Amino acid sequence: MGSFKGHLVPGTLFLVIGLWHIWCSVVRYASSPESFRVRVWNPVQGFGGKIKYLELYVIAFGAFIDLCIEFLYSTHLKIVVHGVLNPSHMNNFEHSGMLLMFFIFGVITLLSEKTSLLPLPEGALCFIASAAFTAECLLFYFHSTTHKGLEGYYHLILVLLIALCIISTIAGALVPTSFPLDLCSGVAIMLQGLWFYQTAFVLYGSMMPDGCQLKENMVVCRSKDHEVYGELLANFQLFGLVFGVLGGASGAYIYAKRNFGLSG
Repeated sequence: MGSFKGHLVPGTLFLVIGLWHIWCSVVRYASSPESFRVRVWNPVQGFGGKIKYLELYVIAFGAFIDLCIEFLYSTHLKIVVHGVLNPSHMNNFEHSGMLLMFFIFGVITLLSEKTSLLPLPEGALCFIASAAFTAECLLFYFHSTTHKGLEGYYHLILVLLIALCIISTIAGALVPTSFPLDLCSGVAIMLQGLWFYQTAFVLYGSMMPDGCQLKENMVVCRSKDHEVYGELLANFQLFGLVFGVLGGASGAYIYAKRNFGLSG
């Protein structure tokens, strides 16, 4: 089914990257609307250029560490049993495949930006990022773990948020001068991270709806009415997160316009 920490770790990565993407997008547009271009990653300015590629290192190493946790630690190195993949850890193997795609994206982008071995345009990097999001979307849609009831509803919303990441990333490659698309990409990534957090606290933490409980690694509700109440609560939580992120993005744009915008 999953765990509290299993949702918190990827949620933190998506939340940090999404927040950074939103901030960089509004600052770049406020500073120079005419020369604005969509970026699939954003360099860290200052510090003598020593941490310019920090975002890519966070993506690559964060995905790699989480990959090791899923593939090596969670399986206790019992990867193959009787000549086949251990059926008790298919969930971990699936997550490993998703994380591998983000690791590959981070490494390819680093090679493209730091070396002459694999020079790729920004549009190509956008498509590689969309491939990683697509792998993630397919994972959660065709999961070997049966997502039913309230658990399934929370993961359905997650799939929709990941789909928004795919669409905005591909659209950014096709319309590379669009500020709304670049901002939408950051908003979608941040919402995905926040929803990982929301799922962790609701299904595995202290925010479980009344009438539902975690029992034998499954979320069980006493009645259909309690399950529907939990789903309605999930909708309210999603609306709250969307409102908060859009409000925060608007505030960031106002601040960036006042402090980094062209005078006159």
